[in-house]
Amino acid sequence: MANEVTVPLLPCASIDDIVAFYEVLGFRTTHRQRKPNPYVALRREDLHLHFFEMPGFDPEQSYGSCLVLTSDTGELYQAFAAGMRAAYGKVLISGTPRMTRPRARKNHDGLSGFSVIDPGGNWIRVVQNAAVSPTPSPVPAGRLAKALANAVVQGDSRGDFQQAARILDSALARVETGDDPVALVEVLAYRAEVAMVLNEPATAATMLARVDRVALNTEETERATGALQSSADIAAALA
Repeated sequence: MANEVTVPLLPCASIDDIVAFYEVLGFRTTHRQRKPNPYVALRREDLHLHFFEMPGFDPEQSYGSCLVLTSDTGELYQAFAAGMRAAYGKVLISGTPRMTRPRARKNHDGLSGFSVIDPGGNWIRVVQNAAVSPTPSPVPAGRLAKALANAVVQGDSRGDFQQAARILDSALARVETGDDPVALVEVLAYRAEVAMVLNEPATAATMLARVDRVALNTEETERATGALQSSADIAAALA
């Protein structure tokens, strides 16, 4: 048989909160019920997510997760980010719900990925479809790039932001004149994002100030576009 479709069924404390959040991301409700159990089905083009409500459920203790394979993680991220900016005036970076920025995943053959952590505490892990991009990205070159790759595995994949912070702080403590300035901006921007997740706004502000002091030429600025936009989003969250 072919053409089967698998739809994740994820827990939440309130289907009302789930609907409100996913509507911001461009989803629409295809089914909703309160009896015999609270349940909602959501759809955005070919992306289907279903949720059930559990009395007393704590999103901070959720293990709910699923993978979303897409041909373009950047395009989907930008659509989600635009929805957040329109609804909240900023991209949600810390707390629950929130969203991470697309980055190469060392534990996914170097392909791009980002995560949406929804009001139910579910991690919707959006990753580049290997069938569409079968060629793995090269192993990161340079000390800062390797540190970033390791930190992303700990933070964005495992949710261990304390360990991600330790990896990044160790790398930033040994910045050298010959280090790639784009890699430095990427590390600083991610450290600021990690600080926001850890509720350390002062550290995030310090990292953003360091980003502003990194000199970039035109080509480097273009390569650092994602990190610079991330820094702007964090600055907006701090304002």
